[in-house]
Formats: sequence, C-alpha cells, structure tokens
Amino acid sequence: MLINTAADTALAWQETALCAQAGPEFFFPAPGSSTREAKQLCNACEGRLECLEYALVNDERFGVWGGLSEKERERLRRTGRGRA
Repeated sequence: MLINTAADTALAWQETALCAQAGPEFFFPAPGSSTREAKQLCNACEGRLECLEYALVNDERFGVWGGLSEKERERLRRTGRGRA
C-alpha cells in the first residue's frame, strides 16, 4: 500500500495545532457571535500560517482559520494577497 507522504507533510501542522485542544464550536461560532477568543488562540499557535494557507488554498468559507474570520479571508483573497 502506498502512503501519500506529501499530503501527510502538508497537514503535519494539524497534529500540534492548538485548535485540536478546543471544540469545533470555538472556531465555528454561531452567526453574530464573537470570534475574539478563537483568534487569540490562533495567534498563539505555531501552525497559524500553515492553517491560513490551507484555508485559502482549499477555499474554506466557514469558521476561523489561521486567525482570520470568513470575512477577513475573503478580503485577503480580493486584495490578491491570499494566493501565493
């Protein structure tokens, strides 16, 4: 059986991500709820940039990823800074 090590390496940041220690409701709050706490946790995480890159490449449209909300990621995409 072949193992896709490229994909494993690309997602290695998930193993040590701080979000793995919090519930999904923390990063996917109800509409209109604050994302401040999730963003604070993201900003302390070593995998924040890899997480943000993953969200941008995979067009994640919901939740806080890499310290940015849906609206903030969309703004980043529109300004052209969201694609490498």
